[in-house]
Amino acid sequence: MHKALTQMNVQLQHVISDLVGITGEAIVQAILAGERDPLKLAALKDHRIKASRDTIARSLRGDWRPEHRFTLGQSYLTWQHYQKQISACDEQIQGQLASWDARVDLQAHPLPAPRTTHRSAQRNEPRFDARTECYRVFGVDLTALPAFQAPTVLLLLAELGPDFAPKFPSSKHFASWLGVCPDNRITGGKIMSSATRDVKSRVAEALRLAAQSLWHAQNYFGELYRRWKARLGTPKAITAMAHKLARILWHLLKFKVPFNPDIFRKEEEKLRRKKLARLQNSAAALGYRLIESQ
Repeated sequence: MHKALTQMNVQLQHVISDLVGITGEAIVQAILAGERDPLKLAALKDHRIKASRDTIARSLRGDWRPEHRFTLGQSYLTWQHYQKQISACDEQIQGQLASWDARVDLQAHPLPAPRTTHRSAQRNEPRFDARTECYRVFGVDLTALPAFQAPTVLLLLAELGPDFAPKFPSSKHFASWLGVCPDNRITGGKIMSSATRDVKSRVAEALRLAAQSLWHAQNYFGELYRRWKARLGTPKAITAMAHKLARILWHLLKFKVPFNPDIFRKEEEKLRRKKLARLQNSAAALGYRLIESQ
């Protein structure tokens, strides 16, 4: 659709960030229905669009060649077809989740509130309440864990099943199975290599992506990841954080306990003291003294 609009010299995709959003789809439908007046097309703007109607109207002055209109119509029909296919997949996934036994009574123990209320939905997020379904099947709200959102938890459930934790005697065994822990090669009592094993696992890949998303997190995990990244480099920091998340994940599902961020308060305070000490040393080296603000 972007290509067809560009070939018609219509620059709508440069004014609206999402061509298949409420405004973009309404304008595309109107174009395919035969509307050519830029002002009438711009009047379809949703109130959440920051661009003005005049700006949108200027981006909708094109040559409207018939071959490009045909391409736009074909592309739009293809997009609609894929949306129907995705909805069918979501319905199938929802039905499969409903067939699994519940490990928690939603009436007695309702799903806790999300850790943040200002989060936009991901593009690959299911079109049903996957967070509640995963909580019902797992018995633990894994989205309370930093960097874990509904699509990630749904992937873990699909790859590991609802009751995988007892199959691993400890979190170390689980991390070793994922290949996110050091694989020490010892010869003559000396460690020759500590590189991780080459394991192909969708779970390990999901944990690495979750670890990488902590780059801007303003919490203990984000601070720890940034320290590891500065000291070890990005690849090793991602693997180390994926290892930490894997061990926490095993513990939550093994003992069916909710994630408690208070456990990491001491570690968070320890990191804060170390950071403050580094700043004081840097200031002293330059002949300055830090004064704590009141």
